[in-house]
Amino acid sequence: MQQIPVSLLTLVAGMVVTLFSIWVGQNHTLLPVQASQQAPLVDGFFNIMVSIATALFILVEGTILLFLVKFRHRPGDNTDGVHVEGNLPLEVFWTAIPSIVVICLGIYSVDIYQQMGGFSAGHHSPSHVAQVSGSAIAATLDDALLSPSETSTTSSVEPKYGFGATPQKQNNLADLVVNVTGMQFAWVFNYPESGVSAGELHVPVGTDVRLNISATDVIHSFWVPQFRLKQDAIPGIPTELRFVATKPGTYPIVCTELCGGYHGSMRSSVVVHNSKEEFDSWLEENLVAQKQQLQEAVAVKPADLSTSEFLAPYIRDMGIQGATLKSLVGS
Repeated sequence: MQQIPVSLLTLVAGMVVTLFSIWVGQNHTLLPVQASQQAPLVDGFFNIMVSIATALFILVEGTILLFLVKFRHRPGDNTDGVHVEGNLPLEVFWTAIPSIVVICLGIYSVDIYQQMGGFSAGHHSPSHVAQVSGSAIAATLDDALLSPSETSTTSSVEPKYGFGATPQKQNNLADLVVNVTGMQFAWVFNYPESGVSAGELHVPVGTDVRLNISATDVIHSFWVPQFRLKQDAIPGIPTELRFVATKPGTYPIVCTELCGGYHGSMRSSVVVHNSKEEFDSWLEENLVAQKQQLQEAVAVKPADLSTSEFLAPYIRDMGIQGATLKSLVGS
Protein backbone atom coordinates (compact mmCIF):
# COMPACT_ATOMS: atom_id res chain seq x y z
CA MET A 1 0.00 0.00 0.00
CA GLN A 2 1.41 3.32 -1.09
CA GLN A 3 2.06 5.78 1.76
CA ILE A 4 0.33 9.15 1.65
CA PRO A 5 2.87 11.96 1.15
CA VAL A 6 3.57 14.04 4.23
CA SER A 7 3.07 17.24 2.21
CA LEU A 8 -0.46 16.15 1.30
CA LEU A 9 -1.27 15.31 4.92
CA THR A 10 0.09 18.68 6.00
CA LEU A 11 -2.04 20.47 3.37
CA VAL A 12 -5.21 18.67 4.44
CA ALA A 13 -4.51 19.25 8.14
CA GLY A 14 -3.87 22.94 7.43
CA MET A 15 -7.18 23.27 5.59
CA VAL A 16 -9.08 21.53 8.40
CA VAL A 17 -7.44 23.69 11.08
CA THR A 18 -8.12 26.86 9.08
CA LEU A 19 -11.79 26.07 8.52
CA PHE A 20 -12.30 25.05 12.13
CA SER A 21 -10.55 28.19 13.41
CA ILE A 22 -12.69 30.44 11.21
CA TRP A 23 -15.82 28.68 12.48
CA VAL A 24 -14.74 29.17 16.10
CA GLY A 25 -13.99 32.84 15.41
CA GLN A 26 -17.52 33.40 14.13
CA ASN A 27 -19.37 31.27 16.70
CA HIS A 28 -17.55 31.71 20.01
CA THR A 29 -20.39 33.61 21.77
CA LEU A 30 -17.87 35.29 24.07
CA LEU A 31 -19.22 38.82 23.61
CA PRO A 32 -22.49 40.36 24.82
CA VAL A 33 -25.17 41.66 22.48
CA GLN A 34 -24.24 44.42 20.04
CA ALA A 35 -26.02 47.67 20.90
CA SER A 36 -24.12 50.42 19.07
CA GLN A 37 -22.87 51.24 15.58
CA GLN A 38 -19.31 50.79 16.79
CA ALA A 39 -19.90 47.30 18.19
CA PRO A 40 -19.73 45.35 14.86
CA LEU A 41 -16.36 46.94 14.09
CA VAL A 42 -14.88 45.77 17.38
CA ASP A 43 -16.50 42.35 17.10
CA GLY A 44 -15.11 41.83 13.59
CA PHE A 45 -11.60 42.54 14.84
CA PHE A 46 -12.11 40.34 17.90
CA ASN A 47 -13.41 37.46 15.76
CA ILE A 48 -10.29 37.57 13.60
CA MET A 49 -8.05 37.46 16.67
CA VAL A 50 -10.02 34.50 18.07
CA SER A 51 -9.61 32.65 14.75
CA ILE A 52 -5.87 33.28 14.70
CA ALA A 53 -5.50 32.32 18.36
CA THR A 54 -7.48 29.11 17.79
CA ALA A 55 -5.29 28.12 14.83
CA LEU A 56 -2.09 28.82 16.80
CA PHE A 57 -3.39 26.89 19.81
CA ILE A 58 -4.22 23.84 17.69
CA LEU A 59 -0.89 24.05 15.85
CA VAL A 60 1.24 24.34 18.99
CA GLU A 61 -0.68 21.90 21.18
CA GLY A 62 -1.21 19.49 18.29
CA THR A 63 2.53 19.45 17.58
CA ILE A 64 3.29 18.80 21.25
CA LEU A 65 0.87 15.87 21.38
CA LEU A 66 2.16 14.47 18.09
CA PHE A 67 5.76 14.58 19.29
CA LEU A 68 4.78 13.03 22.62
CA VAL A 69 3.44 10.01 20.77
CA LYS A 70 5.89 9.77 17.87
CA PHE A 71 9.08 10.34 19.85
CA ARG A 72 8.11 8.67 23.10
CA HIS A 73 10.61 6.49 24.91
CA ARG A 74 10.31 2.88 23.87
CA PRO A 75 11.28 -0.12 26.02
CA GLY A 76 14.82 -1.24 25.40
CA ASP A 77 15.87 1.93 23.58
CA ASN A 78 18.60 3.57 25.67
CA THR A 79 20.29 5.44 22.84
CA ASP A 80 20.62 9.21 22.77
CA GLY A 81 18.39 11.28 20.57
CA VAL A 82 19.60 12.72 17.30
CA HIS A 83 21.63 15.87 17.90
CA VAL A 84 20.05 18.75 15.99
CA GLU A 85 21.54 22.21 16.20
CA GLY A 86 20.04 25.13 14.30
CA ASN A 87 17.44 25.14 11.55
CA LEU A 88 17.45 28.40 9.64
CA PRO A 89 14.24 27.82 7.60
CA LEU A 90 12.32 26.89 10.75
CA GLU A 91 13.64 29.89 12.68
CA VAL A 92 12.76 32.25 9.81
CA PHE A 93 9.30 30.69 9.62
CA TRP A 94 8.41 31.00 13.31
CA THR A 95 9.77 34.56 13.40
CA ALA A 96 8.34 35.87 10.14
CA ILE A 97 4.81 34.47 10.45
CA PRO A 98 4.06 35.97 13.90
CA SER A 99 5.65 39.26 12.81
CA ILE A 100 3.44 39.45 9.74
CA VAL A 101 0.34 38.58 11.80
CA VAL A 102 1.11 41.25 14.43
CA ILE A 103 1.81 43.93 11.80
CA CYS A 104 -1.41 43.14 9.91
CA LEU A 105 -3.46 43.19 13.12
CA GLY A 106 -1.86 46.51 14.08
CA ILE A 107 -2.75 48.10 10.74
CA TYR A 108 -6.28 46.70 10.94
CA SER A 109 -6.74 47.94 14.52
CA VAL A 110 -5.71 51.47 13.51
CA ASP A 111 -8.28 51.37 10.71
CA ILE A 112 -10.97 50.23 13.18
CA TYR A 113 -9.94 52.98 15.60
CA GLN A 114 -10.32 55.55 12.84
CA GLN A 115 -13.72 54.23 11.76
CA MET A 116 -14.91 54.45 15.39
CA GLY A 117 -13.88 58.12 15.60
CA GLY A 118 -10.68 57.69 17.57
CA PHE A 119 -8.81 60.23 15.47
CA SER A 120 -11.52 62.90 15.50
CA ALA A 121 -11.73 63.71 19.21
CA GLY A 122 -11.70 67.48 19.72
CA HIS A 123 -12.62 68.30 16.14
CA HIS A 124 -15.70 70.28 17.05
CA SER A 125 -16.84 73.51 18.61
CA PRO A 126 -16.09 74.28 22.29
CA SER A 127 -18.21 72.27 24.64
CA HIS A 128 -19.69 72.48 28.10
CA VAL A 129 -17.73 70.22 30.37
CA ALA A 130 -19.27 69.53 33.75
CA GLN A 131 -17.04 69.95 36.76
CA VAL A 132 -18.31 69.00 40.20
CA SER A 133 -16.67 70.80 43.06
CA GLY A 134 -15.68 68.93 46.18
CA SER A 135 -16.77 65.37 46.75
CA ALA A 136 -20.49 65.19 46.22
CA ILE A 137 -22.04 62.76 48.64
CA ALA A 138 -25.75 62.73 47.95
CA ALA A 139 -27.14 64.79 45.13
CA THR A 140 -30.82 65.61 44.81
CA LEU A 141 -32.66 66.94 41.83
CA ASP A 142 -33.70 70.07 43.65
CA ASP A 143 -30.14 70.68 44.83
CA ALA A 144 -29.13 71.01 41.16
CA LEU A 145 -25.93 69.04 41.53
CA LEU A 146 -24.62 70.45 38.32
CA SER A 147 -26.04 73.95 38.70
CA PRO A 148 -23.96 76.76 37.18
CA SER A 149 -23.76 78.61 40.51
CA GLU A 150 -22.15 75.80 42.49
CA THR A 151 -20.92 72.80 40.61
CA SER A 152 -20.59 73.27 36.89
CA THR A 153 -18.58 75.56 34.75
CA THR A 154 -18.54 76.35 31.07
CA SER A 155 -15.23 75.29 29.65
CA SER A 156 -13.77 76.52 26.41
CA VAL A 157 -11.33 73.62 26.42
CA GLU A 158 -12.18 71.02 23.81
CA PRO A 159 -11.80 67.35 24.70
CA LYS A 160 -8.70 66.07 22.91
CA TYR A 161 -8.93 62.45 23.96
CA GLY A 162 -11.53 59.79 23.37
CA PHE A 163 -13.81 58.77 20.53
CA GLY A 164 -15.25 61.60 18.48
CA ALA A 165 -17.36 61.57 15.34
CA THR A 166 -16.89 58.85 12.76
CA PRO A 167 -15.42 59.89 9.39
CA GLN A 168 -18.94 59.98 7.94
CA LYS A 169 -20.18 62.40 10.64
CA GLN A 170 -16.98 64.30 11.33
CA ASN A 171 -18.44 67.63 10.17
CA ASN A 172 -21.78 67.15 11.92
CA LEU A 173 -22.67 68.18 15.46
CA ALA A 174 -24.02 65.49 17.76
CA ASP A 175 -27.81 65.22 18.12
CA LEU A 176 -27.56 64.91 21.90
CA VAL A 177 -24.87 66.13 24.30
CA VAL A 178 -24.59 64.77 27.84
CA ASN A 179 -22.07 65.82 30.48
CA VAL A 180 -20.83 62.80 32.43
CA THR A 181 -19.10 63.26 35.78
CA GLY A 182 -17.31 60.46 37.58
CA MET A 183 -16.74 60.67 41.32
CA GLN A 184 -16.07 58.28 44.16
CA PHE A 185 -18.22 56.24 43.67
CA ALA A 186 -20.98 57.28 41.29
CA TRP A 187 -21.73 58.55 37.81
CA VAL A 188 -23.78 61.72 37.33
CA PHE A 189 -25.34 62.60 33.98
CA ASN A 190 -26.35 66.14 33.11
CA TYR A 191 -28.26 67.24 30.02
CA PRO A 192 -27.04 70.84 29.49
CA GLU A 193 -29.81 71.89 27.11
CA SER A 194 -32.53 71.12 29.64
CA GLY A 195 -30.60 71.18 32.92
CA VAL A 196 -31.82 67.70 33.88
CA SER A 197 -29.49 65.62 36.06
CA ALA A 198 -29.80 61.90 36.66
CA GLY A 199 -27.98 58.93 38.10
CA GLU A 200 -28.36 56.91 34.91
CA LEU A 201 -27.86 57.70 31.25
CA HIS A 202 -30.88 57.93 28.95
CA VAL A 203 -30.56 58.18 25.16
CA PRO A 204 -32.90 57.54 22.23
CA VAL A 205 -32.14 54.73 19.80
CA GLY A 206 -30.51 55.77 16.55
CA THR A 207 -29.35 59.14 17.91
CA ASP A 208 -25.82 60.48 17.57
CA VAL A 209 -24.81 61.02 21.22
CA ARG A 210 -21.74 62.80 22.53
CA LEU A 211 -20.63 62.36 26.14
CA ASN A 212 -18.38 65.01 27.68
CA ILE A 213 -16.61 63.03 30.39
CA SER A 214 -14.82 64.46 33.44
CA ALA A 215 -13.81 63.38 36.95
CA THR A 216 -13.76 65.22 40.26
CA ASP A 217 -11.24 63.21 42.26
CA VAL A 218 -9.35 60.28 40.74
CA ILE A 219 -9.25 58.53 37.39
CA HIS A 220 -12.38 56.54 36.54
CA SER A 221 -13.23 54.62 33.39
CA PHE A 222 -16.63 54.70 31.68
CA TRP A 223 -17.44 51.39 30.00
CA VAL A 224 -20.57 49.97 28.38
CA PRO A 225 -19.75 46.39 27.26
CA GLN A 226 -22.69 46.21 24.84
CA PHE A 227 -21.46 49.37 23.09
CA ARG A 228 -17.85 48.07 22.94
CA LEU A 229 -16.77 51.54 24.06
CA LYS A 230 -14.62 52.60 26.99
CA GLN A 231 -13.18 55.97 27.95
CA ASP A 232 -11.27 57.20 30.99
CA ALA A 233 -12.60 60.06 33.12
CA ILE A 234 -9.49 62.05 34.07
CA PRO A 235 -9.42 64.89 36.63
CA GLY A 236 -8.61 68.16 34.86
CA ILE A 237 -8.53 66.63 31.38
CA PRO A 238 -11.87 66.51 29.53
CA THR A 239 -12.50 63.47 27.35
CA GLU A 240 -15.34 62.50 25.07
CA LEU A 241 -17.20 59.48 23.84
CA ARG A 242 -19.47 59.61 20.80
CA PHE A 243 -21.75 56.76 19.78
CA VAL A 244 -25.05 55.76 18.24
CA ALA A 245 -27.12 53.20 20.15
CA THR A 246 -28.84 50.71 17.85
CA LYS A 247 -30.76 48.41 20.18
CA PRO A 248 -33.32 49.56 22.79
CA GLY A 249 -32.81 48.22 26.27
CA THR A 250 -31.01 48.78 29.56
CA TYR A 251 -27.28 48.11 29.69
CA PRO A 252 -24.76 48.31 32.54
CA ILE A 253 -22.24 51.11 32.94
CA VAL A 254 -19.13 49.90 34.71
CA CYS A 255 -16.12 51.75 36.09
CA THR A 256 -13.10 49.73 34.98
CA GLU A 257 -10.40 51.82 36.64
CA LEU A 258 -9.62 50.97 40.27
CA CYS A 259 -10.71 54.17 42.00
CA GLY A 260 -10.98 53.32 45.69
CA GLY A 261 -12.41 51.00 48.27
CA TYR A 262 -15.92 50.97 46.80
CA HIS A 263 -14.80 50.76 43.16
CA GLY A 264 -16.86 47.60 42.66
CA SER A 265 -20.08 49.44 43.49
CA MET A 266 -19.49 52.25 40.98
CA ARG A 267 -22.08 51.10 38.52
CA SER A 268 -24.97 52.67 36.69
CA SER A 269 -27.11 51.96 33.62
CA VAL A 270 -27.71 53.37 30.17
CA VAL A 271 -31.31 53.21 29.05
CA VAL A 272 -31.81 53.24 25.29
CA HIS A 273 -35.36 54.38 24.54
CA ASN A 274 -37.35 52.99 21.64
CA SER A 275 -37.93 56.40 20.09
CA LYS A 276 -37.11 60.09 20.35
CA GLU A 277 -40.63 60.71 21.63
CA GLU A 278 -40.16 58.25 24.49
CA PHE A 279 -36.86 59.90 25.43
CA ASP A 280 -38.43 63.39 25.28
CA SER A 281 -41.19 62.16 27.57
CA TRP A 282 -38.63 60.93 30.11
CA LEU A 283 -36.75 64.21 29.87
CA GLU A 284 -39.91 66.24 30.40
CA GLU A 285 -40.93 64.17 33.43
CA ASN A 286 -37.54 64.71 35.06
CA LEU A 287 -37.55 68.39 34.20
CA VAL A 288 -40.92 68.80 35.90
CA ALA A 289 -39.70 66.80 38.91
CA GLN A 290 -36.71 69.07 39.33
CA LYS A 291 -38.78 72.20 39.03
CA GLN A 292 -41.08 70.85 41.74
CA GLN A 293 -38.01 70.26 43.90
CA LEU A 294 -38.75 66.60 44.55
CA GLN A 295 -36.28 65.07 46.99
CA GLU A 296 -35.05 62.25 44.81
CA ALA A 297 -31.43 61.19 45.25
CA VAL A 298 -29.52 60.62 42.04
CA ALA A 299 -26.02 59.98 43.37
CA VAL A 300 -24.68 58.55 46.61
CA LYS A 301 -21.09 58.30 47.73
CA PRO A 302 -20.74 54.99 49.63
CA ALA A 303 -17.41 56.06 51.13
CA ASP A 304 -19.24 58.27 53.62
CA LEU A 305 -21.63 55.54 54.72
CA SER A 306 -21.01 53.31 57.68
CA THR A 307 -20.49 49.62 57.01
CA SER A 308 -24.01 48.83 58.17
CA GLU A 309 -25.56 51.55 56.01
CA PHE A 310 -23.64 50.43 52.94
CA LEU A 311 -24.61 46.77 53.41
CA ALA A 312 -28.25 47.46 54.32
CA PRO A 313 -29.70 47.04 50.78
CA TYR A 314 -27.80 43.78 50.34
CA ILE A 315 -28.75 42.19 53.65
CA ARG A 316 -32.43 42.87 52.95
CA ASP A 317 -32.15 40.92 49.71
CA MET A 318 -30.24 38.12 51.44
CA GLY A 319 -32.63 37.90 54.37
CA ILE A 320 -29.98 38.57 57.02
CA GLN A 321 -31.17 39.91 60.36
CA GLY A 322 -29.92 43.31 61.51
CA ALA A 323 -28.64 41.84 64.76
CA THR A 324 -26.56 39.33 62.84
CA LEU A 325 -25.01 42.05 60.72
CA LYS A 326 -24.26 44.17 63.80
CA SER A 327 -22.43 41.30 65.44
CA LEU A 328 -20.39 40.75 62.29
CA VAL A 329 -19.32 44.34 61.63
CA GLY A 330 -19.24 45.45 65.24
CA SER A 331 -21.23 48.65 64.65
